[in-house]
Amino acid sequence: MDNSPLLEVRAIRKSFRKPDGTELRVLDGVELVLREGEIIGLLGRSGSGKSTLLRLIAGLSRSAAGSIRYLGRPVTGPAPGIAMVFQSFALFPWLTVLQNVQLGLEALGLPQDEIRRRSLAAIDLIGLDGFESAYPRELSGGMRQRVGFARALVVHPNVLLMDEPFSALDVLTAETLRTDFLELWSEGRLPIKGIILVTHNIEEAVLMCDRILVFSTNPGRVVSEIVVELPQPRDRLDARFRDLVERIYVAMTAKPAPGEIRARHEHLPGAGIGTILPRLSSNLLSGLLETVAAPRYNGRADLPAIAAALHMEVDDLFPVAEALQMLRFAIVEGGDIELTAEGKAFAAATLDERKRVFAQHLLAYVPLAAHIRRVLDERESHSAPWSRFSDELEDHMSPAAAEQTMRAVIGWGRYAECFAYHDHAKMFSLENPS
Repeated sequence: MDNSPLLEVRAIRKSFRKPDGTELRVLDGVELVLREGEIIGLLGRSGSGKSTLLRLIAGLSRSAAGSIRYLGRPVTGPAPGIAMVFQSFALFPWLTVLQNVQLGLEALGLPQDEIRRRSLAAIDLIGLDGFESAYPRELSGGMRQRVGFARALVVHPNVLLMDEPFSALDVLTAETLRTDFLELWSEGRLPIKGIILVTHNIEEAVLMCDRILVFSTNPGRVVSEIVVELPQPRDRLDARFRDLVERIYVAMTAKPAPGEIRARHEHLPGAGIGTILPRLSSNLLSGLLETVAAPRYNGRADLPAIAAALHMEVDDLFPVAEALQMLRFAIVEGGDIELTAEGKAFAAATLDERKRVFAQHLLAYVPLAAHIRRVLDERESHSAPWSRFSDELEDHMSPAAAEQTMRAVIGWGRYAECFAYHDHAKMFSLENPS
């Protein structure tokens, strides 16, 4: 096996322009080397730039700084030896399975007999032999994703990029497809030499990957590299497997190094009005507090254990835990969540007491909520339009993040009875204030 890199990513930086003309840095100083026979996992929460990095590698976007080299040559556009499988199936509904798979080869201008032969072979390889004439609407989600794999594999790429390819599937279908894919890879039946997998599922990363790069958020940086030396097939119940899962949870909940705090200031919990808030219901926040406060955990719990008990994935669990930390109801560190005295009191309180405590913490530790309440208090009408606050947020974040943050604070403000919001009129008010 040639040990020279298939792919080299060096000091990649990527930013997007915000409406106020400043830059939102998504990736900063990312390094990655993929060698033949490897599956590398990119693991991190939403917003860590994992999918953006895949698009850069695929040549679908350009970086602000750094370099990407494929087989020693710079990537300046779509490279013929790199293929991609997306989270969404992205099939053409008016084409059959065979026609969807043939598209990539037709773009290469190959002879029709070779296009048909290779397409049928790819369909057979991924287990859809007999469905060549079926349309996407006739297929299950798992079958449609198999077509996506066949379409990527038919061009015989050296590098396969996979952007959360199993996350849109139900648990059983995802497990079947993942197992089948790994079996084909282990047997050397796939016409590819290396794989980069983007995922937010920690167990999926440990099941599939030889190395896992853990990303921080805002901006995305590689904060840890974990080598997985377990033989395939891997057993989720193996103590070594569970130890790796725990180690990754610890890496993903580690506090930023002192030198990183300035760069991440606006995204530190409760750091300022520019903090992007996760859109979470008060029921989710209360539910996690109650779960951790229960006798089984007695106020302190291992995040992997909580995730398994609640059947939650990392992108579902972390925002809830971090929101509780922002509100000072919990501390998240070292892969654990521990309730503060206030968090324990909240879990034990009545509904009215919970609302009162939540309101106190919301106004004390979420600057946007305090800002909205202050503006409403100061105005004679005790009302203000959505745009009064969303325009301010868009100076700090993208319009989509501003929308998410506004919806989050509205939900929390309503629960706490700090302020009301009328969506039809797009107006905040002090109707039924606490």
